[in-house]
Amino acid sequence: MSFARGRPMLWGLALVALSCLGVPRPRPAKDPAALRYNITYVREPTHALDVEVVLVRGTPRAFRFTQPGGVHTVSAFREDGERLELSVKDGQVLLPSNIRFLRYRYELDARIGARGPDLFSGGGEGDARHLAGRAYLIRPNLAPPDLRVELVVEGTEALLPWQPDDTGLYRLRAEDLVDSGFHGFGGRRCQVVSPDAVLDVAVLGHFTSVDDTQVCAWLKQAAEEVRTVRRAFPYPRVTVRVIPVPGREGPSLFGMVLWSSPPSISLLVGQDASAASFERDWVVLHEMLHLTHPAFLPRVPWLSEGLATYFTELARARSGRQSAERAWEELVDGFARGRRVAGARTMEEVVTDGDFALGTYWTGALFALHLDVEIRRVTGNRRHLEDVLELLAERGPTSTFGAFGVAVDAVAGQPLFDALLARHLRRVAFAEQEGLLEALGVTAGAEGIELVSARDSSLREAMEGRRIRDVSR
Repeated sequence: MSFARGRPMLWGLALVALSCLGVPRPRPAKDPAALRYNITYVREPTHALDVEVVLVRGTPRAFRFTQPGGVHTVSAFREDGERLELSVKDGQVLLPSNIRFLRYRYELDARIGARGPDLFSGGGEGDARHLAGRAYLIRPNLAPPDLRVELVVEGTEALLPWQPDDTGLYRLRAEDLVDSGFHGFGGRRCQVVSPDAVLDVAVLGHFTSVDDTQVCAWLKQAAEEVRTVRRAFPYPRVTVRVIPVPGREGPSLFGMVLWSSPPSISLLVGQDASAASFERDWVVLHEMLHLTHPAFLPRVPWLSEGLATYFTELARARSGRQSAERAWEELVDGFARGRRVAGARTMEEVVTDGDFALGTYWTGALFALHLDVEIRRVTGNRRHLEDVLELLAERGPTSTFGAFGVAVDAVAGQPLFDALLARHLRRVAFAEQEGLLEALGVTAGAEGIELVSARDSSLREAMEGRRIRDVSR
């Protein structure tokens, strides 16, 4: 009889237990004042990322995806277990009151199938995947500077821009999620170690002709060349994701730096690339050279790309990977290609019309060259454009266009930047090229570029020379 009377109670307890199983309790943060992100890499039925965000008292109610389109609905759970389905509108979600945690899924493979693979929305091979954090991480619309974040990844090995602790926990600030960089899941790992920096590398796929050791050696070479431009590698740790592209032989098809904190790099590399092709590559060096200048806010593409493009050729000459003649040949050829695109437009028109067009890169590179020459000229070849980068680095990882000009004048010891910029902007793009190269002793001979004695050839020779490295600073 006692058994019979107890059955309704047991069934009631069972139903309560089942209802609790339907909504598993969130995994709280170790720091009770931190926003907690629990990310799970899932493979079935297809690759996806399950994201749980455990809120804390005082968390802003307005959330957003920096890059919208990958998630359309977010499940929000109140303290009492009530579940609400919230639509993502224009990338934004406004949370009702008393929400304890959020859950949603970013369908990696479905997104790749719908849009094709790309660096931001998703790509990968086998069990490895790559995307930008901004595509799948929801974040507070306004990131309070004092809001701490904990983040953990389960289900596979991940390479994110940040350094986890020994337990795999990432301790961040909410503002780190505004640009959360590139993320890699699965794949293989190698590491480049230099006297002043570490590159943590994820290889997210397979190559037909090279192994991971050769990939890492290629990245190490580029990192060493960066140190011919700056006294030390710009960051103590940087992450790099290498994504093989089937059916392609080029060593670097495309690369990009995202200004996470610290910056993160991703590279599309031909799956059939050879070790010999790595020796000829310039793309990975170009991307790493972006680390030598601050992130300009707001963006100034012609300046950032111009600096990296100019120093790409000098760095390869300084390291001995190419001759000085070859470096100038590459620059002159680039100026010619940029000039064909620019046509009769002024530099100002060129850089206004296209953020990342060919003309933007090469008008910026010509200006960087001219700026370097003028700094060297007015200082008796004692100071140079690299000193501007060192000065800006002392002031922090971000800067403005105006602050760059101020730094140029400080290094030059006199006003220089504004007048030179105005001279370039108002004239037809590349109008300054001939006179500048002639003064440097860069001439076109019967068999290519020849370097001859000229008024500023001593400046040119100093530009080509290897910098003295100082890893103590």
